[in-house]
Amino acid sequence: MDTTTLAAFLAVDLLLVFTPGADWAFAISAGLRERSVVPAVAGLIAGYAGYTLLAVAGLVVLVASSGTVLTALTVAGAAYLMWLGWGVLRRPAELGASMETMASSRARVMLKGAGISGLNPKALLLYFSLFPQFIDPARGWPVAAQTGLLGVLHMTACAAVYLTVGVLARTVLRTRPSAARAVTRVSGAMMIGIGAVLLAERLAG
Repeated sequence: MDTTTLAAFLAVDLLLVFTPGADWAFAISAGLRERSVVPAVAGLIAGYAGYTLLAVAGLVVLVASSGTVLTALTVAGAAYLMWLGWGVLRRPAELGASMETMASSRARVMLKGAGISGLNPKALLLYFSLFPQFIDPARGWPVAAQTGLLGVLHMTACAAVYLTVGVLARTVLRTRPSAARAVTRVSGAMMIGIGAVLLAERLAG
């Protein structure tokens, strides 16, 4: 793959990654509630790694073309997001000593992150609709290799952006406990709202 194609893909991908959504909300919440934002971001990337493997294996097309699978994925993802969002609303971030008490285990945070990205049908459709536009079977590279490279670029972009978002939320709001609580509540409300929208869109369709 040439550098022009990769640069064009990265430009489009970054526009999507910079759009606030469930991943942003989770990264912000983790930045304010956990000792480190790294496990949360690692979990989010693990979910995308799963999609990358599906895409390389050619299974993304089969999954995305199945209405039953997409509906089940959407319902599960929406319910999971709303459940996580409700948990955040019930326990907004408290910086300082209480933050150490509220911090979850790294494995649990990673699993939550993987669930958010792994159960997000929007991510599946991103791999299904965006990737093929930048893959050329006539090039010297095998399609699987091109797909894998695009997946790695996407995961790298996500890691950079979500780490920045989480660290900034933690740094900027560290000395502003009331603002931190407000932002955490907003992130929780975003999770619930995004889950509701996903569910409504799928049921309406």
